[in-house]
Amino acid sequence: MSWTEEKVEKLKELWGKGNTASQIAEIIGGISRNAVIGKAHRLNLSAKIKTRTATSNQDYDNSISEKNTPITKRGRRSKFKSLIIEKNFEPENPKQLEELDENSCKWPIGHPDEKSFYFCGRSSLKDFSYCKLHLLYAYQPKGKKDEAIEKEEVPEFIEKKIQSA
Repeated sequence: MSWTEEKVEKLKELWGKGNTASQIAEIIGGISRNAVIGKAHRLNLSAKIKTRTATSNQDYDNSISEKNTPITKRGRRSKFKSLIIEKNFEPENPKQLEELDENSCKWPIGHPDEKSFYFCGRSSLKDFSYCKLHLLYAYQPKGKKDEAIEKEEVPEFIEKKIQSA
């Protein structure tokens, strides 16, 4: 692919208007996004492009400073911790493998070689194989998998529920 004067002028024009490299490649035709980026770099075109996202972020920052109200995003960790808020877990409903259905908690209790082996059997959450209690064990929030969880980190009410389950 060769860059003609017409294509170079079109590139400069579109780049100056703030179009993305992908948009410019599509408009000019016959060139890739990377070719547009490379040519813009060789032409020393400004790397700072005002985009709609950058403009909307400025508006967002101005609106926050005007209102002086902190806006907190609900992160993954807080969503996960919201499962712990409900303190009343339903009682365990021991089931054998043959008795399990799609709405049963499939958390294994004991060792499969033992006669006392069974599955939890509580009602599982929608789109999960486990009840709320066992979901806390199975799906750890990011960053917690690598850390050693100490005994003090487990809230007291959960410890009591685990012992009574």
